[in-house]
Amino acid sequence: MGTEINRDFASLLDDLFVATEPGEIAPAPTIPFDYLAVAEELHSGRIRVSGETVAAGYREAGEALEDEFVSLLDMVRAKAVADAVEAASEPLEPAAPEPPSIDPDAIAAELGLAEAKPADLARLRRIFALANHPDRVAPHLRQRAMVRMQLANMMIDDAKRRAAKKKS
Repeated sequence: MGTEINRDFASLLDDLFVATEPGEIAPAPTIPFDYLAVAEELHSGRIRVSGETVAAGYREAGEALEDEFVSLLDMVRAKAVADAVEAASEPLEPAAPEPPSIDPDAIAAELGLAEAKPADLARLRRIFALANHPDRVAPHLRQRAMVRMQLANMMIDDAKRRAAKKKS
């Protein structure tokens, strides 16, 4: 391959294909390791490890692990104390707002039915539906919104009937 500066991709690929002729490819390096020889050596009995040597190794490793475990526990305790101090210093989050009331008197007051004129009732229904329709509230408030809408619609319909009776 040449080292020309302005080369197109096709010529670079051609050079790569030419450079990879079978004679130019070096064999993959290997690590001389005979697994069977190692297994035979282990089973031959020439390698001996006493139980005390193994136990001493475990004890040393266990002591190191015990020290590491103690230091990890200390770190966790320190973090827990720091988190507790931080949580105590943070202002409390305000409580979740009270869900809208389903009391008919509260809904009537919210609608303003006492001072509403018959011509305003349709507008009041639309305004209330815009704010309280079950499709427009959070999923956990949908059942409550449905009850509120039913009560509001019943009260508005009742107010319309009373207004119609007064006219006639």
